[in-house]
Amino acid sequence: MSCYHQGLLAPLDKNNVDTDQIIPKQFLTSTSRDGFDKALFYDWRYLDDGKPSPDFVLNRECYQGASILLTRDNFGCGSSREHAPWALKQYGFSVILAQSFADIFFNNCGNNQMLCIALPADTLAQLFKLTEQHQDIQLEVDLANQQLRSQYFDAISFDIRSDIKARLLSGLDFIGETEQLNDHINAYEQQLKLQRPWQ
Repeated sequence: MSCYHQGLLAPLDKNNVDTDQIIPKQFLTSTSRDGFDKALFYDWRYLDDGKPSPDFVLNRECYQGASILLTRDNFGCGSSREHAPWALKQYGFSVILAQSFADIFFNNCGNNQMLCIALPADTLAQLFKLTEQHQDIQLEVDLANQQLRSQYFDAISFDIRSDIKARLLSGLDFIGETEQLNDHINAYEQQLKLQRPWQ
């Protein structure tokens, strides 16, 4: 993720959205990381006949192309499936705002270059109130300076762990971060061979 993202804010006013709601289990048939966008929030997005549900927020014309998801508490709870952030990212989301996130989901998002920002409940309530008044909120996410900005409110500061921030800014996942230490790892292994040739 770059240090700066600007995108349309879409509200999903729900608590405890679990990973089976984000990507239902019947779609967990591949590890290729492709094609999961169509199954995102499947049970909410589609009617029994497969047509888009007019009542679901992401099906509204005004939120097409949204890249920032506004939701409530404990987002991403449930099973640890990495398909959940894959589906969100493939759909187009780069940033998720919530009061809290399930730990495994949070780490999976960071590992897939998605920014999860935890905000106080009263701040989220104010943002949801704004979405009732405006359906065109373009939000600026400044990761480097840890701020959210919009024409509709004063800048909101947010916290993020320094290690997660560094990985997002560098575009590295956990494996990529470890690979930065390859020279040290190789040197250690060579030294170990000299010290313990019998191993």
